[in-house]
Amino acid sequence: MKIASWNCNGKFREKYKIIKETNADIYVIQECENPEETKNEDYQVFGDNCIWIGNNRNKGLGIFASPNIIITNNDWPSYSLRNFISVKVNDSFDLLAVWAGKPYIEEYFIYHLINEKYYNDNMLVIGDFNSNKIWDKKHQHRNHSAAVELLNDIGLISAYHLKYNEEQGKETVDTFFLYRHKSKGYHIDYAFANEKSVRSFKILTDDIWLNHSDHRPIVLELY
Repeated sequence: MKIASWNCNGKFREKYKIIKETNADIYVIQECENPEETKNEDYQVFGDNCIWIGNNRNKGLGIFASPNIIITNNDWPSYSLRNFISVKVNDSFDLLAVWAGKPYIEEYFIYHLINEKYYNDNMLVIGDFNSNKIWDKKHQHRNHSAAVELLNDIGLISAYHLKYNEEQGKETVDTFFLYRHKSKGYHIDYAFANEKSVRSFKILTDDIWLNHSDHRPIVLELY
């Protein structure tokens, strides 16, 4: 199974065909419109098998699945933490989609502790964390390193760091570019999974992506 995650930087109704070229089974998309409230009929069809959340119909978090994939909302409590969707995929494993809102990793950290009893080493956590180890000091004990440790303790590791053999905070491939400037790149998008389930992981580095967003997509393939 192939899962792609991309912060599309809005107007996903005009961009979804681009990410479809990855031929993923599931797309986790940040800053996308609610497909149920769009006038774009093609986008409605693309989002026919979708679970979406957001306070703004034009900019939320969505999980878009192929017609042959069954996704069921787990309804894990969020208590207004932003933005997280947990679904059961094909009644087989849990997928947690992430688009962390300010104060970013602290939101994820609290969400994780609230729902820790549901976490397991067969699940996938993927998305835009808006976080990196280099900013640990800004977040005190609810920082990036602490969140990674929580995930590692469950048996979930970063697929990027596994495949690229790099340390947290020392990434050589960026996923986000401030104002789309190549000189202002950061690594803030992640996929955490069981090491045994990770078949491949890549960041799509073609320059074309920066024509559409300030983020590059990440693509994870599971056994």
